[in-house]
Amino acid sequence: MAAYICTRFCINKFKDSVRFIPRRYRVKSKWAQTRPKFPSTTIALQNFDATYSIQLGNLWPSVRVAMLSEQKYGALINNFSSTASVITSELQAEGCIDFIGSHQHSKDSMPLHKDSAEVDVSKLATQEPTISPDIKCLVFPQGDISRFKPSRQDSSGLLGYYLLDAASVLPVLALDLQLGHAVLDLCAAPGGKTLALLQTHTVSFLLANDSSGSRTARLCKTLQSYMPRENLEENKIQISSFDGCKLGQIEEKRFDRVLVDVPCTTDRHSVMVEDNNMFNRSRTKERQRLPLLQIQLLMAGIHAARPGGDIVYSTCSLSQLQNECVVQQAICQAQEMGISVQVQDLGWLTRCFSNTFYFAPQLSVGELVLPHLCANFGPIYMCKLRRSN
Repeated sequence: MAAYICTRFCINKFKDSVRFIPRRYRVKSKWAQTRPKFPSTTIALQNFDATYSIQLGNLWPSVRVAMLSEQKYGALINNFSSTASVITSELQAEGCIDFIGSHQHSKDSMPLHKDSAEVDVSKLATQEPTISPDIKCLVFPQGDISRFKPSRQDSSGLLGYYLLDAASVLPVLALDLQLGHAVLDLCAAPGGKTLALLQTHTVSFLLANDSSGSRTARLCKTLQSYMPRENLEENKIQISSFDGCKLGQIEEKRFDRVLVDVPCTTDRHSVMVEDNNMFNRSRTKERQRLPLLQIQLLMAGIHAARPGGDIVYSTCSLSQLQNECVVQQAICQAQEMGISVQVQDLGWLTRCFSNTFYFAPQLSVGELVLPHLCANFGPIYMCKLRRSN
């Protein structure tokens, strides 16, 4: 009887085992198929909720809503187009404002997020740099979510304006370009900031570089759509596709101004678009290596700057790890190499453009444009450094 019960127990226990299934019916479970699948945008938002809720505190809920809402754009007027003045007048008739030309120079103009008692008085004494009157970027007023129409071509085939996040122009303004400057745009593609640099008409030589061949081709296409052929064929504009991390050694101490707009997690894109999303599982290692790449690119920019030259580091991310931490680490590495680099105050940017953008309070270094429903630009982080030797 005991043997019978034991036999029945064994049969019931192992009758569903793979051993009793014919080989042709056996199916091996795939790990990739059984692992839960989530869209990259969902993974990005979960990551940001965990990180930025601590970093931004009470500001995060409003920033989160803005990032998930439709982004506002600015129209960078193309001065090389014969219809530039006409297009500017048409856009102004629709209610657009040139936020660069109409910025307030008064020292009483304060950022939206700060009370007058919280403003550092020492920053008010900082002399504002001269902004080129040639660069114009028109935006709709705060609270106005109107869209720009597609840009039209003039008789020469040049487009009248370039649509971009208006906050992307701020790193160009932070460079404080002067007539005759040699400029390096280290990560130039797709070309919005490069085009903004050229609109100032102050650059004597511009090297626009991007390590990606496909992105460099996109940069060339952008410049061809907005600049006359004779300007592109001049020696003052050079387009290259070198490894940006090594370019500093090749072009050491050559440039008066260096713009280092590094690859980043592109936070707004990551929570809105699946295509080319940095939070795709296949790009996990690439995303984890971003801070190291950003430090290397910023160091290359420091090497390429002349003594007395300025470097502006920028990202379109809210992450402290990609923003302040990268700047501080690069300064430490530069000091170890005997290069003296100082952070420059950008408080004048927040005072001049507080009516257009919403700036984050109390950053250790640099300035950060936060997305806000009434001014849904950004995020854009920027920090200005000056090389002394």
